[in-house]
Amino acid sequence: MHFIATPPPLLAVGTVVFLSLFAGKLANLVKLPSLIGFMVIGVVAGPSLLNLLNEGFQNRLSFITEIALAFVAISIGLELSFPSLAKLGKSIIVIIFAESFGAFIVVFLSVFFLTRNMVMALIFGAVAPASAPAGTVAVIKEYRAKGPLTKALYTVVGFDDGLGIIIFGFAAAIARSLLLAETGSNDMSVLSMLYEPLVEIVGGILCGIILAALFSILGRRLAKSRDLFLLMFAYALILAGICDAFHFSIILTNMVFGMMVVNTQPHSFTHKIHDELSSVMPLLFILFFTLAGANLHISALPSLGILGIVYVVARTLGLVGGARIGAIIGRADENIRKYIGLGILSQAGVAIGLALIVKHEFGRLGAVNGDGVHSGELLGAAVITTVTATCIFFEIIGPILTKYALGKAGELREDDRQHSKGKIQ
Repeated sequence: MHFIATPPPLLAVGTVVFLSLFAGKLANLVKLPSLIGFMVIGVVAGPSLLNLLNEGFQNRLSFITEIALAFVAISIGLELSFPSLAKLGKSIIVIIFAESFGAFIVVFLSVFFLTRNMVMALIFGAVAPASAPAGTVAVIKEYRAKGPLTKALYTVVGFDDGLGIIIFGFAAAIARSLLLAETGSNDMSVLSMLYEPLVEIVGGILCGIILAALFSILGRRLAKSRDLFLLMFAYALILAGICDAFHFSIILTNMVFGMMVVNTQPHSFTHKIHDELSSVMPLLFILFFTLAGANLHISALPSLGILGIVYVVARTLGLVGGARIGAIIGRADENIRKYIGLGILSQAGVAIGLALIVKHEFGRLGAVNGDGVHSGELLGAAVITTVTATCIFFEIIGPILTKYALGKAGELREDDRQHSKGKIQ
């Protein structure tokens, strides 16, 4: 069904932002994060229902998603000062490794016992650790959360994507070798398959460090906060563009940029950036999550099937259980032990990106069945369908559980968000 066949872009964007604003307020009334309201408007306006934001229109606005992710990653990095990380101690490193490998192992074993397919189990296990930090950060910003759990969440969702990409690189290399073995050929070594993910990680880190140094040199010469923010906005666009051109991780690269700035510059310098960010992030979140909602195809849910259910349950158990075990081993605070796992369940863009890589790279690999279809093509179709469908679940439940976890830990500052009587809540 089409609401407007070809709506003017400005009318469509303006209408969606207007509706999302009040949908977010309605979500608050039932104690849900605003972003749930934004996503609902996106689903209604997207191809699933009104088709106001059709796929072609979404493609034209895809740069908004990249800009929003760049700012989300920078804001994560600005929270990761070395002194604050030192207070968390070694526990945070143990948690990151435990939750990432916990998700990989539990999903790998669960999918293997269900399908008896080693390649499929490896790929699903490798996709599982990837998270979507935007949802977690949006909840933290909205409720002005502050405390040890908040700091731990910033760190975990910032770094686990990097580790997840490395895990995926190893698993995909092994899976490719197994598929090639089905036809008696193996033209690539495991090391050669790992080259691209390693370049992505190292290149992103170096890019973030170099541009942070240049930004700091120029930024110190700007006296006005607004000028400093405009400079950072330019750098965020440049970083996003470099990541797109060289296939670096946009989350990791921009997070390293923010982390270098906060750890090398005076507090007064970074405080100016924080003040300016607080005014622009709400708009970016509305646009980002509304577009994310438009990308969620409800029609994919019926195809979830038993494999999708197993993936959802196994990933949840792996992340939550792994994070808790890591927090216990690392002797983290009690609130971090109990609730860290609930705040890292969101999954979206990175996971879908990895699934698309599988579909593209593995399509012509493996044995051919009676219908002339390669086993790699069947694998790619199963992965992209299942991951797309399960992301709908994780994108909705993830932020809700993040708010719940922060509330139980006593780190939400809801009182600061209440307006005087008579205003919209």
